[in-house]
Amino acid sequence: YEYLGNTGRLVITPLTDRCYRTLMSALQLHFGGAPEGPAGTGKTETTKDLAKAQAKQCVVFNCSDGLDYLAMAKFFKGLASSGAWSCFDEFNRIDLEVLSVIAQQILS
Repeated sequence: YEYLGNTGRLVITPLTDRCYRTLMSALQLHFGGAPEGPAGTGKTETTKDLAKAQAKQCVVFNCSDGLDYLAMAKFFKGLASSGAWSCFDEFNRIDLEVLSVIAQQILS
């Protein structure tokens, strides 16, 4: 590990505390998590801060409608080889056909 100094952390509120507990329970059961809610409520920042607390790298991936399954396959390959967490922003922008293939890639 590389020491990065005393970096800033997210302010802990009852909502972030509940999110942390829920995500850590899911991870202990070998599941993932998908925080949802309105834009600008801190879902991405909460996930990034939890990753920092767990000493994991968190890669934020901004999805777009031009994304194809080959690009996602390369991204998943990199995640699997590095052990990093990922946070998919704007996941709802991905085409339904591509989402179907991504679901199969995740399950296999």
